[in-house]
Amino acid sequence: MARKLRFEQAGGLYHIINRGNYRSWIFDTDGAKKSFEKTLLEACERSGWILHAYCVMGNHYHLALETPEPNLSEGMRWLQSVFAMRFNRFRKENGHIFQGRYKSIVLEGVERIGWLCHYIHLNPVRAGICSVTELGSYQYSSYWHLWDKRKRPGCVDFEASLGSAGSLKDTPAGRRKYREYLTWLAEDEARQKSLDFDRMSKGWAIGGKEFKKGLLNDEKYLKACLKLGVNEAREMRETAWAYRLERCCGVLSKSAEHIVNELKSADWKVATAAYMKKKLLCRNGWLAERLSMGTESAVARYTSEFFRGEREQVAPIYDKLMTRILD
Repeated sequence: MARKLRFEQAGGLYHIINRGNYRSWIFDTDGAKKSFEKTLLEACERSGWILHAYCVMGNHYHLALETPEPNLSEGMRWLQSVFAMRFNRFRKENGHIFQGRYKSIVLEGVERIGWLCHYIHLNPVRAGICSVTELGSYQYSSYWHLWDKRKRPGCVDFEASLGSAGSLKDTPAGRRKYREYLTWLAEDEARQKSLDFDRMSKGWAIGGKEFKKGLLNDEKYLKACLKLGVNEAREMRETAWAYRLERCCGVLSKSAEHIVNELKSADWKVATAAYMKKKLLCRNGWLAERLSMGTESAVARYTSEFFRGEREQVAPIYDKLMTRILD
């Protein structure tokens, strides 16, 4: 099985999630939660991470991380392996305790990391563990550290969460207003949706189209994303396909008008479709829609004819794409 793609960048913003192996309740005791929290804070210190929010639940955890250095994989490997070693040693057990490496979702900008902080802080409320008014008593969350600034771990930073709730300050009054904000937000499903709550644990990136396209400028990311599993990587692959199609059109000086107005079987369309299938394993249905080539079967027929040598006039255009767009 292909390993999951990790975006490693200085100043990267991430939502990190992992669950117990087979969804087991690895954090079923206070001791296990405290041990993970201790290991997490050590990992942040070692890696120089900024921890904008976290929450440890019974069988999973959420982190809102900022990595000043591109060391996400290294730091997460240390965090999970050290905690697993401590966990197994204490319980006299062996084997994997997490279901996999971890899921990382890259976020665009401080605004969205603030939204993620609210999502994480309200996790115990959504799980029915406590109400918003009782949230301050849930110890295994960054929200617990909001109230006593003197005892707060140095890596925990509330600037994004407080700022996103109305430019609040890290003062007693600002913290009370943040509690009021979360109380209101917990009841307002429309506002939660506008803050991407329903997407916070899905996909590979949270941000605008240009942000996602920018992440795929690096060819190694583009190649790696094509190897991911179908369900997890569908959005990512289609973003990669759209980015490469845009480059093809640029090389051939074709615009959206050309796509709409020119023949479904135009030589440049067949060449582009053949290139996309050869290099990116692009689906016929997607190509039919994006290149205005008619049906799925039409794309399959046109490209098959080319690969069999029956459309000689397509070959120079295809070769141009192969030589001008390098992997």
